[in-house]
Amino acid sequence: MDQIKQITEAFSAFMWGTPLLILLLGGGIFFLVYSGLTPFRYFGHAWMALTGKFDKPDETGQITHFQALSTALAATVGMGNISGVAVAIATGGPGAVFWMWVSAIVGTATKFFTCTLAVMYRGKDDQGEIQGGPMYVITEGLGPRWKPLAVLFSLACLVGVLPIFQANQLSAAVKDILIHPSGIEASWQLNLIMGIIITALVAIVVIGGIERIANTAGKLVPAMVVLYFIMVISVLAMESDKIWPSLVLIIDDAMTGDAALGGALGALIITGVKRGTFSNESGLGTAPMAHGAAKTDEPVREGMVAMLGPFIDTIIVCTLTALTIIATGVWQSSEANGIRLTTEAFSIGLPGFGHYLLVICITIFSLTTMFAYPYYGMKAFSFLFGTKYTKAYAWFYILSILIGVSVSLDVVINLIDGMYATMAIPTVISAIMLSPKVRTAAKDYFRRLKEN
Repeated sequence: MDQIKQITEAFSAFMWGTPLLILLLGGGIFFLVYSGLTPFRYFGHAWMALTGKFDKPDETGQITHFQALSTALAATVGMGNISGVAVAIATGGPGAVFWMWVSAIVGTATKFFTCTLAVMYRGKDDQGEIQGGPMYVITEGLGPRWKPLAVLFSLACLVGVLPIFQANQLSAAVKDILIHPSGIEASWQLNLIMGIIITALVAIVVIGGIERIANTAGKLVPAMVVLYFIMVISVLAMESDKIWPSLVLIIDDAMTGDAALGGALGALIITGVKRGTFSNESGLGTAPMAHGAAKTDEPVREGMVAMLGPFIDTIIVCTLTALTIIATGVWQSSEANGIRLTTEAFSIGLPGFGHYLLVICITIFSLTTMFAYPYYGMKAFSFLFGTKYTKAYAWFYILSILIGVSVSLDVVINLIDGMYATMAIPTVISAIMLSPKVRTAAKDYFRRLKEN
């Protein structure tokens, strides 16, 4: 296991070097500037589109604007918000949260471009079904000679969207909060039992296809965000005098990197951007696959709906988690990491019952993410090998849960981080190359919007 840990650490460190950081942050800044910030003046219009005001059942696609965003949020608003933030703070200190914010701000622009392109350049699978995603953007928008870039994305996606992180942290939370206090010791048999239970729950939804995934996500995502929001506000109300100092600490530490990583500011930025990207997935190419299935003939409108994702995911949900961890002081007093650190924060903030409410949120967060991810993996699989064998990937995906509950957090998170980085390379490069198409379409869309 130590050798596997070393290999995954080396893989993650190599992929998350300076070039990728420049690509993600630089690409996002380019999209912000190149768009002239025009889409960001229409956030209200994006919310109206989300409510279904512009939905037309006869338009091309499979799911509504709301279902598309819910499916994307089901994948992003999850353990990255609860456990990923804790990993960021434990690894890089409070300053890492600031760089998560930065990744979300530039990620908003990145999602607008990548998800607009996902509708603009939809392709067809071998069954003639309309499909969207970076692999189709590359082949339809850039041409067949760029297909190796599409293949690279798809191969990385097959592994990057496996549910091993969510299964690992859900299993850890249940064991720490519900099982260990009862006196039952951890064992491989216990991991197997938990893995089988999680596998069965995921299989029921996943085998049902995109419609069942979208319907389930559409019902659970809003509910889980509201429940988690109430919990965090309750904790912060108890620690209200520490909210402002916590925000000041985040900003101050972001400029110095003194709290962790030996004062290495560059390493702190990488930690924040990595965890921010892990949370909101901007630039990775997963969200475009969900938004590419939306029933719309207006690519720019879907891009605007997609912009809401990073704002909801990172600016709101991740910040609430970070303030809870910092305000309760557990980031300094505990050596825990991941979900265990967040659990300690809620145990202090809401003594006696906070950790039990948290396990409910964790269960919903992790399961909805695991419901959404196979949709991405099966689309990548069908692009590579055809639709005939997508059920085989679905079962491979489901059974990987058993691996996730059995290996260490470090192995899981390093493997997923490395694959996410690999996915980002073709996604952002293709979006930059096709960005003039998006700007032209955006000008036309906003002109028509004003005229109407």
